[in-house]
Amino acid sequence: METASAPHLLRSCVAVMIDLDGTMVDTLGDFAKAIDGMLDDLKLPALDARHIEHMVGKGSEHLLHSVLTHVLTEAGEPQVSATVARLMPEAWERYQWHYERVNGQFSTLYPGVAEGVAALAKAGYPLACLTNKPTAFAHELLKAKGLHGYFGHVFGGDAFERKKPDPMPLVKTCEALGTAPAKTLMVGDSSNDAQAARGAGCPVVLVTYGYNHGEPIRAVNADAFVDSLMELTAR
Repeated sequence: METASAPHLLRSCVAVMIDLDGTMVDTLGDFAKAIDGMLDDLKLPALDARHIEHMVGKGSEHLLHSVLTHVLTEAGEPQVSATVARLMPEAWERYQWHYERVNGQFSTLYPGVAEGVAALAKAGYPLACLTNKPTAFAHELLKAKGLHGYFGHVFGGDAFERKKPDPMPLVKTCEALGTAPAKTLMVGDSSNDAQAARGAGCPVVLVTYGYNHGEPIRAVNADAFVDSLMELTAR
């Protein structure tokens, strides 16, 4: 599916949007800690951390809904949907409480991210972080990992009326950047990012190490793939 090299795509663009979880930062440890705390508060069984990776990427509400559905199904709850709906408000409040306290503590930058983002900024590309993570958490995580200063804009899943894979967040981010979608590169780790980019008319590069809901990343319709963000500016 690759139709161009990542550096070639970058040279045809004037700005770059970059996803956060699974693209710049491996945040599964933070998610696991916050979810453990939330489930304990709700007196529900713990969730094996290996399941979380497949649930990440469509926003915190989707993550919590998936976690509750899985845990309740495994526990033999007869009315899973109704029970999830009943528990969601408290689950959301407790998850937010725990996540705020662990944000960045159990997560790590992927190799090449710091260097790659610095190289993009040095080359003069305006950068925006575009994630489905709540905006406040995204700001704090970028600060914790030393990346915040590179981004002129940070938009989370609560910044717009719809989240990725809807194209709206990309279109709105391009408006904030003052750039045409066709000249604004989207860099992400999943089919959500690619689908949103296609809908918005943006070129898209996917990293090969992210989450992508447990599906093979190279099966996704993207313009190019990279093993490190440093490859974007390689000559």
